[in-house]
Amino acid sequence: MNDVNDVHMVDIEGKADVRRIAAARGQIILKESTVEAIREGRIKKGNVFDVARTAGILAVKKTPETIPLCHPIPITGITVDFELSQNCVACTCRVSADYKTGVEMEALCGVSAALLTVWDMTKYLEKDETGNYPDTRITGIEVVEKRKGGDS
Repeated sequence: MNDVNDVHMVDIEGKADVRRIAAARGQIILKESTVEAIREGRIKKGNVFDVARTAGILAVKKTPETIPLCHPIPITGITVDFELSQNCVACTCRVSADYKTGVEMEALCGVSAALLTVWDMTKYLEKDETGNYPDTRITGIEVVEKRKGGDS
């Protein structure tokens, strides 16, 4: 038996495969001028949403490599969607799988990577004269949906 302080992966062998769905959401606060540059397709590195969506998908698939005690899960679906407002980009990552354990960590990793990619692609527009980011921030990352089995 493991001591409470032992590090170990939870044994899920006896659990049945069940339909699992989770969605996470977060946002990055940006300058209005940066949001406008995204909207108009004027970002030097390319299409922000195409790259950020790809980063989010990759992060979902690689979650067990990032979070040590997460089980590798056979993911059946991933969506990464964005909404623009006056001074922010909101992102929602939705993940589904038919497996023994939930997919909320995968959704959280997906939304986090997507928002970090938005930051990376726009940081040259967000820096102040000292090279810092006084107004840029990622906020509100949370699980907004989690369903299991018949309620999916």
